[in-house]
Amino acid sequence: MSTPGLTKWAYPLAEKLLSEPLPRRWAHSQGVAERARTIAPILGVDAELLEAAAVLHDIGYAPDLAKTGFHPLDGARYLRDVAHADERVVCLVAHHSYAWMEAEARGLREELEAEFPQELPHLADALCYCDMNTTPDGTPTNPVDRVIEIAGRYGPGSLIGTFIRRAEPEVLASTARVVERLATSKRQPT
Repeated sequence: MSTPGLTKWAYPLAEKLLSEPLPRRWAHSQGVAERARTIAPILGVDAELLEAAAVLHDIGYAPDLAKTGFHPLDGARYLRDVAHADERVVCLVAHHSYAWMEAEARGLREELEAEFPQELPHLADALCYCDMNTTPDGTPTNPVDRVIEIAGRYGPGSLIGTFIRRAEPEVLASTARVVERLATSKRQPT
């Protein structure tokens, strides 16, 4: 799968996996992809790659794909083994939004990192930005409110609640780097 045409391939796949069993997750994924389109100017040739990863980032929640219960790993394995997706998309899905921290809490960090290399930091930042600026219903939000929402939805003492609070400084730093890149690109003459 070459980079051109990735979004034409990714949207129907994500819709097939998420829309019926998990309509809210599908709405979120569409919103994350919409955020990806808004930052396309700072991504250059990687804009379509990021948008494809954005719409696919949560497919690991699909009941047919959930094997380990850790959605980044389940989604990435499906994309690699079944869908034969572009390796960069697979790796972005595997590591989205500081997944390594949750993998560590689940005892899956070594497995995650052995199977899927981390993608370039600016793309990881961009996907985190898109994810953390989108509500579960797909509407825009901000990273602080998103972290609060996630912790509240799962509970502060839960594995996810603990993970997202631990990841919060990284999430905020990551999203701030994207905001800075956007601001810098707007200040430059065209």
